[in-house]
Amino acid sequence: MTPPDQEIPSGRPGVAPQAPDQEATKAAFFEAFGGVRGMVETTVPGLVFVLSYTINRDIKISAVAALTISALLAVGRLIQRDTVKHAFSGVFGVAFGAAFAMMSGDAKNFYLPGMLYTLGLGIAYVATAAAGVPLLGLILGPVFREMLSWRTRNPGRKAAYVKASYVWGAILLAKSAITFPIYFWGDATQLGWLRVALGIPPFLLAVYLTWIILVKAPAPIDVIAEMEAEERAQKEREAARAAEAATEQGP
Repeated sequence: MTPPDQEIPSGRPGVAPQAPDQEATKAAFFEAFGGVRGMVETTVPGLVFVLSYTINRDIKISAVAALTISALLAVGRLIQRDTVKHAFSGVFGVAFGAAFAMMSGDAKNFYLPGMLYTLGLGIAYVATAAAGVPLLGLILGPVFREMLSWRTRNPGRKAAYVKASYVWGAILLAKSAITFPIYFWGDATQLGWLRVALGIPPFLLAVYLTWIILVKAPAPIDVIAEMEAEERAQKEREAARAAEAATEQGP
C-alpha cells in the first residue's frame, strides 16, 4: 500500500506526479526568489546609502550614490539579457526610497518603502495562507511546472504551501517588528545598519525552511507534461483515423 504522504492525487488517468530533477529544481527554486545576485542587488544599495550617510551626513549625496549603484546593477542585467523584472524592481524600490528621503529631509525615509513592502508582503503571506490560497503556491507553481494543480488535485502539497507561507509571513513580520521601532525611535545610521544586517539571513532562513517543507511534501503534478502527453495522444489518434480512412477508401 502506498504511504499516506505519498498517495497519488486524483487527476487525469495514467499521469502520476513527477518528481523533478533535484538539482535543477533547487536552482529554479532559489532563482524564483532572486538568487544570489538578487540578494546582492537588494543589499548593496542600502549598504552604500548607510556608508555614505555615516561618513558625510548628506542625504542627497547618499541617495544618489545608492540609486546610481542600483541603476548600474540593473544595466548589468540588461546587458546580459537577464529578466527585465529583476533588472528594474530593485531600481524602483531604491528610487522611491531616495525620493522619500530627499523630499522629507529625513534619511530614515530612504528605508521606509522597503519596510512597508516587507510588512505588506508578510501580511499577504499570512492572509493568503489563512484563506487557503497560499501566496507561495502561486509563486512556485510555475517553477515546479504544477501551476495551480496543488489547489484541487494535490492536497498534501497545498498543505505544505500553506505551512511554508506561514513561515515566510512569520519571518517577514518579525523583521518588521524589529525595524519599525528603530525607524520611529532610532536614528538613520542605526536603522541603516540594522536593515543591512537583516537583509540576507532572514531570507536564507525562509528559503531553507521552505525547501525542507516542500521536500517532505507529495511530489508536484507536472501539468505541463500532462498537456504535452495529451497533445501527443491527440496527434496519434488523428493519424490513426487518417490511416483508417485511407484504408477504407482503398486504391
